[in-house]
Amino acid sequence: MPAIRPLSPELQKTAIENLNEVPNKLDDDIAALRDWIKQQPHLKARTDDQFLVNFLRGCKFSLERTKSKIDRFYTLRTKYPEFYLGHNVDVDKALEIFRLGTIVILPRPLNDNGPRLALLRMACYDPSKYTLQEVNRAAGLMQQIMLDEDDVAIVNGLISILDLSNVTTGHFLQMSPSFAKKMTVFQEEALPLRPQGIHFINTPNGFDTIFNMIKPMMSKKQQGRLYVHGSKWEALYNQIPKQYLPVEYGGENGSIPELLQQWEQRILAYRNYWEEEKNYGTDESLRVGQPVDFESLFGLQGSFRQLNVD
Repeated sequence: MPAIRPLSPELQKTAIENLNEVPNKLDDDIAALRDWIKQQPHLKARTDDQFLVNFLRGCKFSLERTKSKIDRFYTLRTKYPEFYLGHNVDVDKALEIFRLGTIVILPRPLNDNGPRLALLRMACYDPSKYTLQEVNRAAGLMQQIMLDEDDVAIVNGLISILDLSNVTTGHFLQMSPSFAKKMTVFQEEALPLRPQGIHFINTPNGFDTIFNMIKPMMSKKQQGRLYVHGSKWEALYNQIPKQYLPVEYGGENGSIPELLQQWEQRILAYRNYWEEEKNYGTDESLRVGQPVDFESLFGLQGSFRQLNVD
């Protein structure tokens, strides 16, 4: 038997029906993946059963897709440490940003048996003090814990709610095409978390410029999971009932300060993880076959200097 957490009966049923999981083949699937990693001279990856099965589930048990995602996961974290957490993680600096509450993971999944819910509040950080890159790296602390521990998110996916109330031009100016491309590529090609929807609420003037820049960078499937509600909360509630929002939003899904406090304890418990992570990554000089063409992968530059946000 593989050394992994047992899924709840409900999640196990979903994994079998929707992710192509065959429980009595897990040992073989994990062994095949571990053998492949050992044969890659350029790649040093974690190979514990739980890590590998999480990637297999996130790729619906396509072995080739899983290989590609694990490779991209470590390749991008090694190549672009300023964007993605990996090596030399300053947990204290990231915690300072985390405490602002820009990103909140909600405890009850949608409909209590659906995707994990994440609330993103961009105006919680001061763009004159922090960059969006720093905020994204701080979010990586939570993301890694979800990758390791959150079976609901791995099996059922993740729905994000972006509350853009009180965002300023300063926030949007940090969302360059280059940054947006790095985020979408990592989300779609490196993470085993499957986005099930992104909902935008309280969208200000100028939002369309950003939205129309990011949308073409995403796969057609993910483009179909974008929902812009403007200021129409009822439209959001039609897809995410109000009770699944935090109490500060009139819901019943936890209090934001308490949730942040709970997550801070989990993040602190992961300090040693980031020390260990220094041992993992890629060495492109040892890669067999075609090198990664980073320029074509992220071939976008520029920013928005004429953007006005009300």
